[in-house]
Amino acid sequence: MADSDSKIKPRPTTGWLGWIERIGNRLPEPATLFLIGTVLVMVASAVAAKTQWVVEERLPEQTAALGQAAEPSDVKWVPTGKIYEANNILTRDGLFWAVSSMVKNFINFAPLGIVLVGMLGIGIAERTGFIGSALKAMLMVVPKQLLTPAVVFMGIMSSLTSDAGYIILPPLAAALYKAVGRSPLAGLAAVFAGVAAGFNANLFITSLEPLLAGLANSGAQVIDPDYQLNPACNWWFMIVSTVVMTGTGWFVADVIVEKRLAAKSPEEGGPSSVDASDLAKQQLSPEDWRALKISTAVFVAGLAVVLALINIPGSPLYTYQMESTANPGQTVAAEVVELVAGESPPVGSVERDGLLLVPSSNIFPRWVKAIVPLVFIIFIIPGIVYGVVQKKIRNDRDVTRLLTESMAGMASIIVMAFFAGQFVEHFKYSGLDTMMAMTGGQMLGQAALPTSVLLVAFIGMTMCFNMFVGSMSAKYTMFAPIFIPMFMVVGIAPELTQCAYRIGDSVTNCITPLNPYMVIMLAFMKNIAPKGGMGTLISTMLPFSIIFSIVWTIMLLIWVWFGIPLGPDGHLVYPPVN
Repeated sequence: MADSDSKIKPRPTTGWLGWIERIGNRLPEPATLFLIGTVLVMVASAVAAKTQWVVEERLPEQTAALGQAAEPSDVKWVPTGKIYEANNILTRDGLFWAVSSMVKNFINFAPLGIVLVGMLGIGIAERTGFIGSALKAMLMVVPKQLLTPAVVFMGIMSSLTSDAGYIILPPLAAALYKAVGRSPLAGLAAVFAGVAAGFNANLFITSLEPLLAGLANSGAQVIDPDYQLNPACNWWFMIVSTVVMTGTGWFVADVIVEKRLAAKSPEEGGPSSVDASDLAKQQLSPEDWRALKISTAVFVAGLAVVLALINIPGSPLYTYQMESTANPGQTVAAEVVELVAGESPPVGSVERDGLLLVPSSNIFPRWVKAIVPLVFIIFIIPGIVYGVVQKKIRNDRDVTRLLTESMAGMASIIVMAFFAGQFVEHFKYSGLDTMMAMTGGQMLGQAALPTSVLLVAFIGMTMCFNMFVGSMSAKYTMFAPIFIPMFMVVGIAPELTQCAYRIGDSVTNCITPLNPYMVIMLAFMKNIAPKGGMGTLISTMLPFSIIFSIVWTIMLLIWVWFGIPLGPDGHLVYPPVN
């Protein structure tokens, strides 16, 4: 009997991942860690200011583009006159800012509003039973052997909805895995890795492309004032990456992560046991089927309405397009302008189909800005319908009660968001993020590395800095003016530099504590693995990060060796070879 018991008792976590998990779980709670981090940033800002640490901006000399530089060591770095220095928070004005902005820092913490609004709708759908029944029906269609690749693929494709994938997919993936007796943490990890990889992989052009291309142009035009990146310049690499990373994520999740989690108890993130009674519960009753069919019809109708609003000209979600005046042949988002009597048309405006169009200041399609409220609507309505049909909702009081219960379940997220928001804004206010990026970039640029090594070094550096600056666009705003011109003078095209940057950023999004959504993932994990902590989540995601970085870097090098364009106008060398 003792031998039998020893076989089912969870084994202690071993190996280097186990060491990371044990150390990580001994750390204070995440909210406390962010509080400590905030204090350390305040102290660091004071030390940097007192020691008069400054960073002088230096950029590659433009004349190097004429072929005067053959290797990085030949590049001349010219001071621009711009100086970066730390902003001391431990001063009268700094401390006043820290106190007066506390509420603003909390409210402006990006994931907070997204989570609260999105999860309210999903919470109703979950508590009425709509999502549970939908998952049970899905299990009858999707083969269990293909559950992992399906989850990873959905995570990658969710980048079409900007950051909404972080909110919608993890709880659903965890529930799917639990329903078949697998580790729900493995499901959460697989979809989290997929969502992170989606920032450099997709079958379609996402709203991220014009944003990155716009930032890259600022760097490329340091060397070549007329250079313009095609927003789709990395598209073909993204398509192949979707297939490769889906397969890689499948391997890591099933062979490494889930095998490791098999030694854990359900409270620690291990697999949930499924017995005969559980299997019986997974069967849908005739009443469940009836409610699911009606609510699914409402869900599909809602999606159809949204798609119609996105594609019908003049609708609230429709985005008008016009040809770019700066880069003929490319289209940009446009806004409709209505003139009053006697008013002259704005500069750059174009008349089409009786409408006066001007380039929009918002590079994202209109529906992307509205994605979270749309998620709320298309989930809450069928959720309520399901509850009404099942007689779980009889009046408005029941709806309010379910909304209250959904909000109560997010209490831990709200607490962590408060302290995470303080840390992020303090780090930004101190100016240390920019100074560190500038220093690291110039050190790499002046290291005189062989050109063949620069791409790999750049990917590694991006991975390192992603641990300190979680925002992709914020890092690229600092990196593009440094690295793109530096690489151009040694023959590396901006499109290739951008692709390398996206690899380094994507593979570490799932392990950096400064990813705003890491706080959300931790809260989701606590619901399925109460005994787990930050160490559990990091050690679970680390195999994805390591293997993704290796596979993606090798893939990029092979791509370069064979001279395959990265996408439309996706050049590998500068100047471009036609």
